[in-house]
Amino acid sequence: MCIEILSFRMKKLTPPLSDADIGSLRAGDEVLVSGAVYTARDMAHKRLCQLIAAGKELPFPLEGAIIYFVGPTPARPGQVIGAAGPTTSSRMDAFSPKLIAGGLKAMIGKGYRDSEVRDALKEHSAVHLATIGGAGALLSKHIVNAEVIAFEELGTEAVRKLKIVDFPAVVAYDSHGNSVYAK
Repeated sequence: MCIEILSFRMKKLTPPLSDADIGSLRAGDEVLVSGAVYTARDMAHKRLCQLIAAGKELPFPLEGAIIYFVGPTPARPGQVIGAAGPTTSSRMDAFSPKLIAGGLKAMIGKGYRDSEVRDALKEHSAVHLATIGGAGALLSKHIVNAEVIAFEELGTEAVRKLKIVDFPAVVAYDSHGNSVYAK
């Protein structure tokens, strides 16, 4: 019952996201994300940007996509994935503007983003979502499928395609220049 009450107030997001989806979000909005989301941390971000610079195809469509900054732990028997808590977002700041310019519409992580990322969010109509750090086991309950799709040699930092259901997050930085951290 409590979950139903919470989900009633929360906005639902399903990728691929459009400019209209992003434009309706404001810093502080609570969202539930369902659908395909891709994982990438530092090394994967670096490789994705190298592929873009070389004019090569990415392992997933960037247009309208959501990237979750996570390096999940190995799955226990009978589970889809291990603990899947967010990585500190600022570690991806050097790479995020290029991905946002390429069509990425949302990122999920924790913590602050630098001014270049915030400018890219405004310029290209994208958002940064924050989720609960330290709650990886709880968040993994919202992941119903996980498969490695690129850079398997990176282990936990490999790019995965996740199918998530009602994954909770908050709009930390919106496409209008607002931030929950500024309040």
